[in-house]
Amino acid sequence: MKYKIVIFDLDGTLLDTLQDLADSTNFALSSFGYPKRSVAEVRRFVGNGVEKLIERALPEGASPADIKRALDVFKAHYAEHCEDHTAPYAGITLLLDRLTEAGVPIAVVSNKIDSAVQTLCKKYFGERIPIAIGERDGIRKKPYPDSVLEVLSKTGISPADAVYVGDSEVDILTARNAGTDVICVTWGFRDQDFLSASGGFIFADSAEQLEQMLMG
Repeated sequence: MKYKIVIFDLDGTLLDTLQDLADSTNFALSSFGYPKRSVAEVRRFVGNGVEKLIERALPEGASPADIKRALDVFKAHYAEHCEDHTAPYAGITLLLDRLTEAGVPIAVVSNKIDSAVQTLCKKYFGERIPIAIGERDGIRKKPYPDSVLEVLSKTGISPADAVYVGDSEVDILTARNAGTDVICVTWGFRDQDFLSASGGFIFADSAEQLEQMLMG
């Protein structure tokens, strides 16, 4: 095995969560009379946590109070609807099984709300992901390396033996800040040209190709 642990982003990497995120965003916006956003717009807004998602989705000039009100509605709606359309990307479950069979620890580090991270990982992946960390109070979000380093501390594995797999510029910076390798997947929320311009240089176009990179 090339790596002793594989740490994954969640949204846009393991799970296609975009429609549910867009639906909850638009529910929050419409609750206060704001214009709705397209799925393509929401795709651009995600990656830095839900507060930043809502801040970007609101009209320019929204106050901190406006953001908080909409964020609270988003969180409540998403807690009830985060599984409506979400599903693993093609080949992901088999990839996780192959890594598990090979004895490679698997973890998730996400900027998604921690409660949703736990719910979705458990529902779609069962016991395949023993360590999953989402956004929590008092912990700096990606691209700060805190949560990745927490995973490595728990497992006793050094950054040099770890790889972070993600789909965004935030993930590239997170890996750089944590001192791990990074592999960018091209099926998520950012395309390869954008990822390349953001410093990515190793790309996987399918779960099968990613497996070859991780197991080779």
